[in-house]
Amino acid sequence: MDIPADVTRALIQLLGADRVLTAASDRLAYGYDNSREQALPGLVVFPRSHDEIAAIVQHCCHDKIPLVTRGRGTGTTGATVPVRGGIVLSTERMARILEISPDDRLMVVEPGVTNQAVQEAAAAQGFFWPPDPTSAAVCTIGGNLAYNSAGPRAVKYGTPRENTLGLRAVSGTGEEIRTGTRTTKGVVGYDLTRLLIGSEGTLAIITEATLKLTPLPETKRTLQAIYADITSATQAVSRIMAQPVVPCALEFIDGAAIEMVRKISTAELPEKAGALLMIEVDGPASAMAEMVDAVSQAATTQGLLSLKTASTAEEIQALWATRKALSPALRNVAPKKINEDVVVPVSKIPALLNGLETLAQQHDVTIVNFGHAGNGNIHVNLLVNPDDPRQLASAETCLDAVFSLVLGLGGTLSGEHGIGLVKREFVAREIAAPTLHLMQNIKQVFDPHNILNPEKVFPHKPAPGQPA
Repeated sequence: MDIPADVTRALIQLLGADRVLTAASDRLAYGYDNSREQALPGLVVFPRSHDEIAAIVQHCCHDKIPLVTRGRGTGTTGATVPVRGGIVLSTERMARILEISPDDRLMVVEPGVTNQAVQEAAAAQGFFWPPDPTSAAVCTIGGNLAYNSAGPRAVKYGTPRENTLGLRAVSGTGEEIRTGTRTTKGVVGYDLTRLLIGSEGTLAIITEATLKLTPLPETKRTLQAIYADITSATQAVSRIMAQPVVPCALEFIDGAAIEMVRKISTAELPEKAGALLMIEVDGPASAMAEMVDAVSQAATTQGLLSLKTASTAEEIQALWATRKALSPALRNVAPKKINEDVVVPVSKIPALLNGLETLAQQHDVTIVNFGHAGNGNIHVNLLVNPDDPRQLASAETCLDAVFSLVLGLGGTLSGEHGIGLVKREFVAREIAAPTLHLMQNIKQVFDPHNILNPEKVFPHKPAPGQPA
């Protein structure tokens, strides 16, 4: 969509010419994220305040201009790709920490603050914010909230929904919304905070977030358990999660991933290892020995090949070397891999992994699995060359079967990557038509002209029985 000249002039007057990109070469970098999707926005704007965002939305609402909000573009589902052109609103210049209140255990931040900056500021006061995605060094809090991105610590501490007290936002009509409280208890009105978190910028633009902080643990221990097969490892996951000591991280890597790492890493790994668990336990130093012993006993199953515990920084780094080497290994083998983040009940992880192995053989596609086993969030990686039409077609058919497998096990299509553009046509398989229709009605209330991140989350085709 072409941007009317009067809107461009108004936005330049509002923000200044240095905060409005008009040249196509400048706009190009804001038309894609960490997916293979791309589109060119008509304008890119860089607000610095809530009031500026409200004014931008009001212009877009008046002229029905699509408006897509983005942070640093680390998402993998095309959720920030401006498929209808329009305006991309980047929050990267709204990167202030507005308040830290140790007594109330909260922090108020703008959406462009990186996760790492939040962690560093919180740590200086003896706290942390539990969500810790892999891209924490560059991803923004606004993006974390948009996708409800959590990372490994979610197994013990929860997702952004459990760790955000309130929000300030702008609706699709340019009106201010305030949700939640500054307290950990409160039941006045509907819980719009949790509704906006995970909505991928389709309901409102978050301009401030009040984050709930957690005291830093006194100490932490890291364990690495290697198993002969997937069944032994998944039995250990169930045993670990069934006892009282909840780990703060419980990561899974399958045998195919281990073999890839063996080829490029110096990490010590037994031959023919079928699966690996990375386990972290945190808490008071006085109880740590007993906590580690309890988790170690739960991790000990018949197929256990080795179990190591680290305490020094060097030992911890050595144990994590396998997991950290995985992403580079995957990039070398398949730089344009298909990466999904499905979730199943913990008890169904064995059935999921066995099913994935069968699908890989049926479709002649290499599948590598790793992820957050403690809450059943498995990252399924289909290693294909998208420039090979035959291989890509086979992978797409396989992916369709992967989603059917996940839903058949009582799972969900996404744990933290979101739906965006690339998974929207599968949504109707998980969400029944009446519920999907209700969600579309909610979208209409927040954004009556459908300007906020259009063509995302909802299926392009209407749900069965619903009007187009």
